[in-house]
Amino acid sequence: MTDRWALAIDIGGTKVEGALVDDRGAVLGATRCRAGTGGERSAAELDTSVVQVVDGALDRAAAAGVAEDSIVGVGVGVAGPIDERAGTVSPINLPAWHEHPLRAVIAARKAERLPGVPLEFHRDGVAIALAAHWVGAAHGVANMIGMVISTGIGGGIILDGRVVTGNAGHIGQIEVSGATGELSLGSRTTLESVASGPHTVAWARGQGWPGTTGEELAAAFAAGDDVAVRAVERLAALVGQGVCSAAALLDIEVVAIGGGFSRVAPDLIDRIGAHVARHPLDYVSRVRVIEAGLEDEAPLAGAAAFVHLADRLPAAR
Repeated sequence: MTDRWALAIDIGGTKVEGALVDDRGAVLGATRCRAGTGGERSAAELDTSVVQVVDGALDRAAAAGVAEDSIVGVGVGVAGPIDERAGTVSPINLPAWHEHPLRAVIAARKAERLPGVPLEFHRDGVAIALAAHWVGAAHGVANMIGMVISTGIGGGIILDGRVVTGNAGHIGQIEVSGATGELSLGSRTTLESVASGPHTVAWARGQGWPGTTGEELAAAFAAGDDVAVRAVERLAALVGQGVCSAAALLDIEVVAIGGGFSRVAPDLIDRIGAHVARHPLDYVSRVRVIEAGLEDEAPLAGAAAFVHLADRLPAAR
C-alpha cells in the first residue's frame, strides 16, 4: 500500500464526493463518501454536506488502516465560476453559493482533521482535464481539453503539459448558433443551456418524448426512438460546434470527454468527432475527440492530482 494519499473532494450540482486517492491515481474504494447538494439547498446546508464528506472519507480511511500521516494533502475540485485568489465560488447550479468562501470552510475543517497539510482548491473542469492527462485516455498529451457533459458542461485546458487553472476552459459558456435552450445565466444560447443533460432531456420532451431522465433518454435511443435519436444527433452537433470554437483558439491535439451524460449513446463521442472532422480549418478538423476513459472516478483522480502533481500547476497568482 502506498504511503502517499491525497484526500480528494469533488463538489458538483447534485452531490459532493470524497475519497483517498494514491499517487498513481487509484481511488481507495473503501473511503468513498458522498452527500447531496442541489440548487434548492441553502449555503449552510451545502457547507454541511461538504464537511460531512470530509469527515466521512477520513473516518473510513482510519477504519481501513490508513495512517493519518500518510495523507499528504487535500485537493478540491468545485463547480465554477471560482475565484482562486479569494477562495470563493459561485456555481451556476448552486445559487446559494454566490461568492461563497468555500475554501475557508474546508480549510477550517482541514485544520482540525489534517493540520499542516496543503489544500489545493480549483475548478472541477481543471480536475477533469488533469485526470485525463494523468491517468486517462489522454495520458501524456501535451495540448488538450478535458471536457465533461453532465448536469452542466465544463472543461479544462492542458497546454505544454501544464494545466491552466482559474476559469479558463469553461467551455459550457461558449455561445453556439442554430439552437436555443433553457435559461442559464441569462442566456439561452450557451453550449450548457442547449446541450447539458437536463437541457437535452427538456428539448426531447418539447418534441413530444414522454420521458423525464437521461437514463430514460439513453434507453429510448437504444430502442431507436426517433426523438431520442434526433436529440443525440443535436447534442453531438452542438458539442462539436463548441469543440471547434475552442480548437480554433487553442492549438490542441485532443479533446477528452467524460461525464455521465456523455454515455447517453454508445457512439456519441464518434458523432461529435465526425462534426469536428468536417471543419474547414485543417488544424481544427484534425483534433481527435476521445472518451476520457476514467468513468466516475475522474473528478476524484483530478482533485487528487492537485496534490500529487502540484508541479504541473502554475505558481499561485
